[in-house]
Amino acid sequence: MNHETSGGARVRHPPEPQFRRARRPEQQDQRRHAILAAAEAMLAEVPLEDVGLRELSRRLAIPKSNVVRYFGTREGVLLELLHRSLASWLDQLDRELGAGPCGIERLVETWARTLAAHPLLCRLWSQLATVLERNVSADSVHRFKLADLEHRRRLARMIHRCVPELDEEASLYVTRIAVVAVAGLWPFCTPTPTVVEATTDPRLADARLDFAAMYADILRITITGLLALPRDTAAG
Repeated sequence: MNHETSGGARVRHPPEPQFRRARRPEQQDQRRHAILAAAEAMLAEVPLEDVGLRELSRRLAIPKSNVVRYFGTREGVLLELLHRSLASWLDQLDRELGAGPCGIERLVETWARTLAAHPLLCRLWSQLATVLERNVSADSVHRFKLADLEHRRRLARMIHRCVPELDEEASLYVTRIAVVAVAGLWPFCTPTPTVVEATTDPRLADARLDFAAMYADILRITITGLLALPRDTAAG
C-alpha cells in the first residue's frame, strides 16, 4: 500500500499479511512484524506524538482492536520497536568491535558512530522515560525492563572485553550512564528547523551539536573517570 504525502511524494508502506485473521503462530508473528513495520514507516514521516493506533490500523487495513490485542497501546508498539532496534544495533556493534581488547578510543568511536547511524533507536531511547513508559501496564514495563537489562548486560560484556581494566560491574554502570546520555543529548542534536535557523548566527556556533562527537566524549570521560576512581567506588 502506498500513501501520498502533502508534498505529492508517494511513500511505500510495508506489505500486509495475506490473511484476515491470524490464527497460527507464524501468522501472529507476521501480524506483529507488519504492525511494527508500519509504525517504523510512520516514524519516518511524522513526529512520534502523531503515531497512533487508529492510523496504524488504517494503514494495515485491520481493526484497531487487532493492534491492541498484540501490543495493548501505541506505547507498547513503540517499546517493542525500541527493543528490536536496540538488538539490531548491538549486533552491529559486536561485529565491529571484534573479539578481543581494543582500547577506550576504538570502543567509544565505534560505539558513538554506529549508534548515530541508528536514528530510530536514538529517537525512541530519548523518549523512553517521558513517553514510552507512560500509558502501559506494569507487566509490560516489567517485561521491557528485564529485556533491556539483558541488552545492557550484553553491552557491558563488550565494554569489559574492549577495556578489561574496567570490571563487569563498572561496565554495566557505564551502560546506565550511556542510556541517560542519549536521552539528554539526542534532542539537542536534532533541533527543529526554527532552532537550526536561529543558530546560524556565528555567535551561537557552540549550540550546534554533533551527536557522535559529543557522545564519544561522554563515553570517554565516563570510562576514564571510572578507571581513575578507587576500585571499591568505581561502579557508583
